[in-house]
Amino acid sequence: MGKVLGVLGGMGPAATVAFLARVQALTPAAGDQDHIRIIADINPHVPDRNRAPDAAEQTLGQMAMRLRDAGAQVLAMPCNTAHAQAAGIRKVGLPFIDMIAETTEAATAGGAKKIGVLATPGGEALYTKALQGKGAKIVRLSGAAREAFMSCVYAVKRGDVGEAPRTEMRRLAALLVAGGAEAVIAGCTEVPLLLGAEDVSVPLVDSAEVLAAACVDRCG
Repeated sequence: MGKVLGVLGGMGPAATVAFLARVQALTPAAGDQDHIRIIADINPHVPDRNRAPDAAEQTLGQMAMRLRDAGAQVLAMPCNTAHAQAAGIRKVGLPFIDMIAETTEAATAGGAKKIGVLATPGGEALYTKALQGKGAKIVRLSGAAREAFMSCVYAVKRGDVGEAPRTEMRRLAALLVAGGAEAVIAGCTEVPLLLGAEDVSVPLVDSAEVLAAACVDRCG
């Protein structure tokens, strides 16, 4: 028997559903019984991670406690930005798979030293620190490009994954490559809903895919 995975989700709902599908797809299984048992709290009412971090941490801590009490043995959260509030989750005493650390490890494994990051300002700050710890530098969006990125993220949150935000996300990834990025991290779980590996001329490291693989590894 594997371990029961508890997922802190809803940030946003579409990204969480896509993440759960990835866990299922990455699990080597011959039948139902070979899959991981998952208890998910898809809570779209977590306070905004960028604007109300303290309230968000309190809510995430409560969610983690409920998941633990429901039987979860390992916790994961498919939201990069909310990892700034991970202390509230770790307090419940269960192993917590760190999406930022796992993705940084995957992005630097091939030897890339300049890594582009498509993330919210909060996610960017987390990746800056994590990449520095691995001796790599972050390539980031600035000014109007950063605003355009946030517009793409909010487009996904309202259900728009059409050609306009897809084209814009491809353009933003290309800006990072033009800035010297040897790999690009999809450091917001909305990004892979608009951008695929084939859309970027350097390796694309999908944080949701990395986290899903880590969940299968730890719980399978």
